[in-house]
Amino acid sequence: MSKKPIPESGIYDARELGVPRMLVLGLQHMFAMFGATVLVPAITGLSVSATLLFAGLGTLLFHLITKGKVPAFLGSSFAFLGAYGLVTASGADIPLTYSSFGVACAGAMYLVLALLFKLFGAQKVMRFFPPIVTGPVIIAIGLTLSGTAINSCSANWWVALVAIAVVIIFNIWGKGMLKIIPILLGVIASYVVSMIIDPASRDTLVQKVSEASWIGLPFHWSDTALSIFGKDLDTGMLLSTVITIMPISLATMVEHIGDICAISSTCGRNYVQDPGLHRTLLGDGLATAVAALFGAPANTTYGENTGVLALSKVYDPRVIRLAAVFAAVLSFCPKFAAVVVAMPTATMGGVSLVLYGMISAVGVRNVVENRVDFTKSRNVLIAALILVLAIGIKYGTADSGIVFHLGSVAINLSGLAVAALVGILLNAILPGKDYTFGTDLQGDTAVNFKV
Repeated sequence: MSKKPIPESGIYDARELGVPRMLVLGLQHMFAMFGATVLVPAITGLSVSATLLFAGLGTLLFHLITKGKVPAFLGSSFAFLGAYGLVTASGADIPLTYSSFGVACAGAMYLVLALLFKLFGAQKVMRFFPPIVTGPVIIAIGLTLSGTAINSCSANWWVALVAIAVVIIFNIWGKGMLKIIPILLGVIASYVVSMIIDPASRDTLVQKVSEASWIGLPFHWSDTALSIFGKDLDTGMLLSTVITIMPISLATMVEHIGDICAISSTCGRNYVQDPGLHRTLLGDGLATAVAALFGAPANTTYGENTGVLALSKVYDPRVIRLAAVFAAVLSFCPKFAAVVVAMPTATMGGVSLVLYGMISAVGVRNVVENRVDFTKSRNVLIAALILVLAIGIKYGTADSGIVFHLGSVAINLSGLAVAALVGILLNAILPGKDYTFGTDLQGDTAVNFKV
């Protein structure tokens, strides 16, 4: 196929490929994000249809805010998996609608950081979020989620092991697109094995698909975060959820910055400067907030699609926007959502085990590639307190968090929230800061939650 680059930018103009090839490239980008994006609602219980709709709409909103310059697709964020399935200090489950509102507030944190980037620049802002803070926080996110994955795998370890094995094999030895979509391949292989060896799983799939319509609305009002505001609103639970979830944005905002640096390197254009991190953060934050308010997972820039850019050498953002339209259209098919909802518990457990481990490994990578100096007592103390607080409070024998009262309202802080706040505070107070954002591209891009 003949492709002519635009001289000034070096970006291949997809229009010169013709409409059929543009459509194929758009479908390729949709399938690249597909497996990981639908996995998040499958694990958390959120709406698959709403997830696809707001992945598409969120991507289009991101492109609007970034002047259509950045070829990024926004899909479901794995970092926020811990935001769902939360419990109160008494052990009661927190509804998904409350968690979704907390995620929306976390998305609002992007707007604050975007404003700071605009006013002060990247280096002055990022000195408060160095790898010695973000690395251990990311490690803690994966470790605190690990128990959930093991419980899901225990439903059928053979089915879970198939998912794990396929993900590992294609991630290490896969070629081309197969290397980019190991999660999707693991889900499909494990799903098929479960249908063969477990008649109950097969019957569940047939029942859910037969009951679902071909066309329907992607979400219902009762599933949205906006539906909680009424006479039955639990203010204490809402505040606890918001304070618990918002610190997760510390990790995802750094991931976003790393992804934009990676896309810049892939495309040979400096998107950090033009359209600027303030615009990309604003787009990602608004997309996350809107998605969460309507019952979909948080959005994040997708590394899978960056891989597709590198493979195809077609960096035209219009192709990404086509993929966003395809995802939004697919969201109106309940039968497809039913296939995902019927996914066996062990299949979700197998891929979750890999994903949660990868999250922790990304935290280790962030520390290693930024060459954090652990001969300094300050760095040892910061990392130690973050890890011990996050894991100790999560798996302690007492309550599931630290509870304090504001008047008559009880607020429950999770271990991750306490750990992140303590880490940021200690880093700001203790002398010896040595991290400067922008001096090491490999280190700056060492935060990516994608397999």
